[in-house]
Amino acid sequence: MSLAVLLSTMRVQMKQSFARPMFRFCLIANPILNTILLYEMYRNSGEENFMAYVVLGAGLMGLWSCICFSSAGDINRERHSGTLALIFAAPASFPSIILGKIVGNTLMSLLTLGISLVTAVALFRVLLRLGSPLYFLLALLAAVLAFVVISSVVACLLTLSRKTELYMNCIEIPIILLCGFVFPVTVLPTGVRAVSYALSPTYAVELLRMSVWGVDDSAAFWQKLGVLLGLTALLYRRIDRRVRIAATLEVSR
Repeated sequence: MSLAVLLSTMRVQMKQSFARPMFRFCLIANPILNTILLYEMYRNSGEENFMAYVVLGAGLMGLWSCICFSSAGDINRERHSGTLALIFAAPASFPSIILGKIVGNTLMSLLTLGISLVTAVALFRVLLRLGSPLYFLLALLAAVLAFVVISSVVACLLTLSRKTELYMNCIEIPIILLCGFVFPVTVLPTGVRAVSYALSPTYAVELLRMSVWGVDDSAAFWQKLGVLLGLTALLYRRIDRRVRIAATLEVSR
């Protein structure tokens, strides 16, 4: 994997993403509106540190929206530009190019967490308390890696279909609800919870929530991250093979 290809793709992708009005809405307006909404939902909940759910939930919702409409949508844009098959067959590896796009989007999308925090402090005068700042910094890095993994899985899965635009609009809200972005997965019915734990984003959300409260069990933390990395490696190998067999990368339908 070429570092030069990765970095150059990141730079180009960040410029292209920010130029799109939908991405700017997801990046800036979405976390502000979600912070206000979640604050009104949680303020009488009795939870001592409910701002952790408000800020983290709003930030994650904004982050996931950016992933859905940018990292996932890039597959659709490349396909309709007639360049997806060329990228797949280019001398620079396809994973390097897609990973560069995803890393660029994910790093820029992390601003949603900061915007949510600033909105909560400015409007409600409530600060988010961190149990362990050092663990938070370490966990934040792990969270970035986790969302890069999830974005890679989503982007690679969407290479298999020519209905990318439909699917990326359908996955946003169900994933938010099923994966516990704004409430613990444990409050869901048992049957639904089984589906939640079968989805990779659930583990990423738990990693990020652990980073807010402080990581008490480092083994569990790295185990969850390992599950994400393992799923990504397995899915990409299967998707790579499926794309080559089905030849679904062109614009024609």
